[in-house]
Amino acid sequence: MSLTPLGAAEVIARLADFDAIIDARSEAEYLEDHLPGAINWPTLNNAERIEIGTLYKQVNPFEARKRGAAKAARNIAAHIEREVIDKPRGWQPLAYCWRGGQRSGSLALILSQIGFRVTLVEGGYKAFRAALVQDIVARVSGLSFRVICGPTGSGKTRLLQALAAQGAQVLDLEALANHRSSVLGAMPGLAQPTQKRFDTLIWERLRSFDAARPVFVESESKKVGNLSVPTALIEAMRASPCLNLQLTNAERVALLLEDYDYLTRDVAYFCDRLSALVVLRGRAVVEHWQAQARAGEFAEVVLELLQQHYDPAYLQSMQRNFVQFGQAEHLKPADRSAAAMAKLAHQLVSGKPEPA
Repeated sequence: MSLTPLGAAEVIARLADFDAIIDARSEAEYLEDHLPGAINWPTLNNAERIEIGTLYKQVNPFEARKRGAAKAARNIAAHIEREVIDKPRGWQPLAYCWRGGQRSGSLALILSQIGFRVTLVEGGYKAFRAALVQDIVARVSGLSFRVICGPTGSGKTRLLQALAAQGAQVLDLEALANHRSSVLGAMPGLAQPTQKRFDTLIWERLRSFDAARPVFVESESKKVGNLSVPTALIEAMRASPCLNLQLTNAERVALLLEDYDYLTRDVAYFCDRLSALVVLRGRAVVEHWQAQARAGEFAEVVLELLQQHYDPAYLQSMQRNFVQFGQAEHLKPADRSAAAMAKLAHQLVSGKPEPA
């Protein structure tokens, strides 16, 4: 029998050493966040966890443990029959639950008695989470960021995508957050991850980067939708060199109508989202924009939004928060097209213009 406890910091350093990472918590706990690459083998599923927890509080802990043990044993047996029968003797899993206690301990004990070398995360997910938060700070401090700035509609996300296609290191916070980071930035049909999941996704990207190469990132605010960017990361971004991406107003309007085409297909939703600007721009102005949208005058609405709302707010934020924005290199692609962004990305990655 081989059952080894391992501290969370060492788990972070050795994640690649395990053949499987098993999350023994319930489905809901797993969905909130989990270790990278973890598979979910609930020792108690969502309903069972609630049932046993209620029994623990309303009857007594002893009765709860008996019922819980019976349910856990059945679930562990099912996991073994489904997932473990074909595993070789050398298979080495890592297991964890919330605090590294009964749920993962029960699973790990049985796996170890079969003959597998099982590692348990000391302190469970809670300890891993604390170690991850500290590791984000350490990893950010060792990286060099180049911040893609530019007003709304200038193509920052398109440039990040082009840079990634050219092999550059890119941290796309909006993609990780499922949000375009504005009042109109919610993506229909895509829920944002939890804050814990967002932090873990960021950490996974950070740990993949080579500290000898720059990391390109967009000039985000402290929040992307409802999610907060880790403090160490936003502070590093705000202190980093900036690149100021510029397109003409006509190109910006056209780009936004392409990227937010779902708003023009659902005018009621568009008008509802515009209502959030009443506090900042006044009811009369917002109702004017809503009337334009209902009349199909989308380009006019977008241009007014840019000139009256987004551009002044963005410039003020950049000047206040990004200390090197005033010295930013200006980037002027020919237009909003993928080809133009690819050409600019090549220039940024290689340090020289793309051959004609």
